[in-house]
Amino acid sequence: MLISKRLTWIFAAILSVIVTVVMFLPASWLGLVVEKQSQGRLSLGDVQGSFWQGSAFIGVAAGKTGPVTPLFPGRFQWRISPILMLGQIKAELENPAALSAPVKIAGNFSQWQVSPSVLLLPPERLEGLGAPLNTIGPTGSLHLSWNELLFSRKNAQLSMTGHMQLEMAEMASRLSPIKPLGSYQMAFDLRGTDADMQLLTMKGPMMLAGSGKMTNGRFQFSGKAWAEAGQEARLANLLNLLGQRRNDGEKDVIALEFK
Repeated sequence: MLISKRLTWIFAAILSVIVTVVMFLPASWLGLVVEKQSQGRLSLGDVQGSFWQGSAFIGVAAGKTGPVTPLFPGRFQWRISPILMLGQIKAELENPAALSAPVKIAGNFSQWQVSPSVLLLPPERLEGLGAPLNTIGPTGSLHLSWNELLFSRKNAQLSMTGHMQLEMAEMASRLSPIKPLGSYQMAFDLRGTDADMQLLTMKGPMMLAGSGKMTNGRFQFSGKAWAEAGQEARLANLLNLLGQRRNDGEKDVIALEFK
């Protein structure tokens, strides 16, 4: 009986130590999760707080030991419920400078939901992601919006269901003296491991249109680019950099094909 009580106390003491250690995990642990899930493309900078409640900016690191360049304005603050230790997910992410509304995440390790929001993407900061963005040198206004998204994980494969839309307003490039080149919209219909994409031009002078799909991780896109009437000469050099010319009815267009 005495041995049983001692074992109980020892077990309780060990459990108390484990819980204490877990509850005070440093926020840098979340940085490791972000880097792993993004395959090293994203990293957390100036991390403060704990794994459960903290803040940082999201950016791209220049190598493993290099500084992190912020991709978004402001700092992201997170709160993660300790029920994570019971296999349940309840978390909230906010950044008034970059998100229109706090993003709430709820579910479990095999399936979770993400609440709707709009994310501001300063295009000039995207150059940190490397080619071809650092060559294009984009400027303008980018807003990525989504409805409620459903994520599922099965056999190490992640799937996503929902709708996302990327608004690209007054876009320009260092490759062209014409500013702006136009405003565009990309819509994504996500269906598990498959997705459909539509590209539309809201206004020119550079016109873009096309559609694409992703099937089992393979992306295909077929589209075209052309100059608005009266702008052909001004955009000729830039359009020639995008692809091969072809005849499309009564006008010449540039074929945009990715397979």
